[in-house]
Amino acid sequence: MLWVTTLYCAAFTVRKSGRRRGCEGGGIYPELGCFGFLEGKSPALVRDVARQAALLPSYAVARAELLERGLKLNIKEVHNISVHAGQAAITLRRRELELFRQGKLPAADGQGKRFGAMIDGGRVKLRKRTRRQKGWGKTKTQKRRFKTVWREVKQIIVFEMDEQGRMKKGTQRTQPLFDGTFLGPNEAMEVLAMRLHQVGASQAEIVAFRCDGAPWIWDRLAWVQRRLGLSDKQVSLGLDWCHAVHHVSLALEPVLAGAERKRVFKKLRKWLRAGRWRKVVEELVRLATAAKLPEKSAVWTEIAYVGRHGEDGHMDYATYRRRGLPMGSGAIESAIRRVINLRLKGNSVFWEEEHAEGMLHIRGLALSGRWDANLAAITASLASDRRLEWHWQSPDMTAELKAPAALPVPTPQPPTVQATNDAAA
Repeated sequence: MLWVTTLYCAAFTVRKSGRRRGCEGGGIYPELGCFGFLEGKSPALVRDVARQAALLPSYAVARAELLERGLKLNIKEVHNISVHAGQAAITLRRRELELFRQGKLPAADGQGKRFGAMIDGGRVKLRKRTRRQKGWGKTKTQKRRFKTVWREVKQIIVFEMDEQGRMKKGTQRTQPLFDGTFLGPNEAMEVLAMRLHQVGASQAEIVAFRCDGAPWIWDRLAWVQRRLGLSDKQVSLGLDWCHAVHHVSLALEPVLAGAERKRVFKKLRKWLRAGRWRKVVEELVRLATAAKLPEKSAVWTEIAYVGRHGEDGHMDYATYRRRGLPMGSGAIESAIRRVINLRLKGNSVFWEEEHAEGMLHIRGLALSGRWDANLAAITASLASDRRLEWHWQSPDMTAELKAPAALPVPTPQPPTVQATNDAAA
């Protein structure tokens, strides 16, 4: 056991009541900060506990696994350390976003590379307190109450592709980047733009965006393209193949049945795969007209959906195959299951929003194969400023789309990570 005596450098702040903040304010212990100790936790302890809590299905299972390794902690300590790691990771991301907005965030060399970028929404149950508890133990006079609500979480994935449009595998640099947020579509798209900037997408040969038909995604992809300074030749926009085929099937459901519907569906799917979406729309219109369906029928909504994405150039599947680009967004569907569903969802599982946000982020770091490097960056960032702030200021996408210039892109260079000394742990 090592004993360290150190001064505490506190930030001079005054509360609204007129009193200064206590010893746990916004300051740091300088010597401990150099070694990465925060909130009484060594970087090695945070690294091991938070990783197990992120990868395993519950805090109880993580505690049992840590006990097998000789680390005896109660479940509250495992939970608190994981929450601290999540808040620290979100704080680092917020600081990176500030640098990104100022055009100072380092970018990797993406010359000649091919990237895929996908985004979609999952669902997590959050807990919202409706009444506070009064008293404690035998003196308790009022029980606390809360309600649970389903919230959509935005999940993104960025990965490097090979010449066939598949995700590259093998090295740590080619591992996919996972990230997500509960804060809304504007924030999710800014995180996507930042992650693409970090991998060097502005210099890439092609960046393929693949997603479903959610309007909140398509309305903001132009902002991402402009933010990164991507030319039209560098961008490929595409509607997920499975979603497109599903809407064709929905359009056929009210007009045909049985073997005839199956035969026509196979024919339309073949046309769609060949990029002949106009012929698909014409055939659907002919069948709907022959069936004398009313104007308010859902068939016309499905036909308009296919036609709208076809006119916007999102259904050129023959060109995608010829250029070695993905036709679907299976990577993001898999990411939602691996990152969100297997950890944040379950029977009688509900979260506080800030805890769910942190767990979502650190689980993405663990699954992307960049855990040690990111924890080192987090420790280095908090060594000089331990304030765990993750409040977000939404970007003004409308104003930036009207601006004459794109985001200034710094000279590509690998991001530097300050080494930390875990031997002190």
